[in-house]
Amino acid sequence: MDIQLLYQHFRNSSGVSTDTRHISKGNIFFALKGPNFNANEFAPKALEAGASLVVIDEEKFAVAGDERYFLVDDALTALQQLANYRRKQLSIPIIGLTGSNGKTTSKELLHAVLKTKYRTAATVGNLNNHIGVPLTLLAIPDDTEIAIIEMGANKQGDIKELCDIADPTHGFITNIGKAHLEGMGGPEGVLKTKTELFQHLRENKGTVFINSQDPILSNMAKRFENPVLYPTKGDFCEVVFEDANPFVQFRVEGDSTIHTTHLIGAYNFGNIANALTIGKFFGVSMQEAVEAVKAYNPSNMRSQLVEKRSNLIILDAYNANPSSMEVAIDTFGKMTGKKHKMIILGDMYELGDSTEEEHAKLGELVSKYEFDKICFTGKYVQAALSKAPMRSLYFPDPFSFRNWLQDSKFEDHLILIKGSRGMKLEGLVDFI
Repeated sequence: MDIQLLYQHFRNSSGVSTDTRHISKGNIFFALKGPNFNANEFAPKALEAGASLVVIDEEKFAVAGDERYFLVDDALTALQQLANYRRKQLSIPIIGLTGSNGKTTSKELLHAVLKTKYRTAATVGNLNNHIGVPLTLLAIPDDTEIAIIEMGANKQGDIKELCDIADPTHGFITNIGKAHLEGMGGPEGVLKTKTELFQHLRENKGTVFINSQDPILSNMAKRFENPVLYPTKGDFCEVVFEDANPFVQFRVEGDSTIHTTHLIGAYNFGNIANALTIGKFFGVSMQEAVEAVKAYNPSNMRSQLVEKRSNLIILDAYNANPSSMEVAIDTFGKMTGKKHKMIILGDMYELGDSTEEEHAKLGELVSKYEFDKICFTGKYVQAALSKAPMRSLYFPDPFSFRNWLQDSKFEDHLILIKGSRGMKLEGLVDFI
């Protein structure tokens, strides 16, 4: 493949797309393949929608004499190579981030801080995989001064692949927990995969930011000559945790002022300290960084606060794994402010052989607190009933749960809703 020719087409285009439903005039369309589709078939449709070029990898779909068809060996590889070529033209800091939990929240906080001083680009939504990262890189405007690239993984080697494409100069890991155990080969596989980012930075003399309060991550600091540590006193940037009932409160660098955020749960303190530390590293004033953190208000089902009559709902339905479930339940158990407390937990996906064991542990976790109502919904979470209090309620699926919720007419409740994305537990909010 002539990458320079493809890059020239890219420079003359209005961007790239992999979906014929979202083609803008002048786009380059990459015909990717999936288990149930072959986008080579949609190349004519992409041209009709205004694409300037279609990148295909099956010659039979090309139209003889039509220079708008660009034939390659593999369309996905071409997309990734183009993104890497584009990356090499950018002489700016590229901050890579990964972790089992908190990636998107951490990315959005950091983006809010850095954009107070720099023209900053960041991963949009959850485009953090082998397709999303290339799309993110190719969407970076020419005048960008710093870019933030979120990296997700389902199996070992995924983060290395994304690092090879994005070539980050700086990076951090939010935490290392029990996520995607099925593809990772257990907790040790998760550790190996997530630290592929640190390995890339070490080999390329990049800068790492390490949470010194995390025992797993802090142990890795010795691998680097000059790691930037946070948030404890004596490190690069001092950020002090104050409270989280329900919103996280903190202080900075000897200032007695207590700042209140819109973020729920003590587990978000690390994300806050990270954004402030990296902001300081890049010369953002602490005052502007703090104000940016305080102004950030999650609205993406990640610890999102929803008020319904006299009830306060913590909607955390975007994702769930054993690690995030544990901190969410413990944080919720310590919260006060309402007369009653109800917890609603759904299935956790992609746990493989650990599925039954990890769901059973949820029953033990909720038993530690005197919740007024404990509700489980889903296929796998039924395993929690063997360890949960006898009064716990179980519903096979969220649909069967709705009538009970609607008929109960809750008032003055603090409610936590948490489960994996596929459970779509946000649909329960309308029935409370």
